Amino acid sequence: MLSGPRPAWVTFDCYGTLIQWDEGLRDAVLAILAGRTGAIDPGRLIEAYDRHEHAIEQAEPHRRFRDIAGTALRLAMQELGVASDERDAATLTGAISRMPPFPEVVPALAALKAVGFRLCIISNTDDDVIAGNVAQLGGHIDRVVTAQQAGAYKPSRRIFEHAHQALGAGKNDVVHVCASPHLDLVATRALGLRDVWIDRGTGRRPADGYAPDAVLPTLDGLPALFKDAGWF
Repeated sequence: MLSGPRPAWVTFDCYGTLIQWDEGLRDAVLAILAGRTGAIDPGRLIEAYDRHEHAIEQAEPHRRFRDIAGTALRLAMQELGVASDERDAATLTGAISRMPPFPEVVPALAALKAVGFRLCIISNTDDDVIAGNVAQLGGHIDRVVTAQQAGAYKPSRRIFEHAHQALGAGKNDVVHVCASPHLDLVATRALGLRDVWIDRGTGRRPADGYAPDAVLPTLDGLPALFKDAGWF
């Protein structure tokens, strides 16, 4: 269970936590594959895309997410023997910007704001890509910190350190909420941050048996969790 002093800030991963990433990515891939000859498994393309995307994000020098997404998609399609062009990358990044929030997200954010928490997104993306997603979050987000701003991608601690510096917050001033155990929970563990894992049943698990401070199936459990911690 969560404990310690009440945080001033609640920070969130965006895609998969607030925004429907898996669902939106599958829709984007289906649109990209539509009309192409041959039977191509969308799941295999998504797996290959994810693998290439994360590998490129950790390579130097730092690159914009829009560039990484296009390169990862091209490499994934090439791996599966499918020709690609620039229109495919534009379809993907455009689809990411339009991905909607999970149904419970906006009311949950509103409830946290109503009891005085400040809300920040920390995300592996570009400012212009995430803008379309943030616009769907009811105006409840106070700050957005991206990999573009920090010059680093999760799980690097640099993006979190950049965010905390921008917020003027120490580790006791923050609780991080995420659905990505392979990125965010790696960083929160290394930094000693209090964390809440939103386990949406994707099958992804924390590395090395790491146990976050709290686990919820959806975001709407956060207000009650924070109340139980004595934070309001």
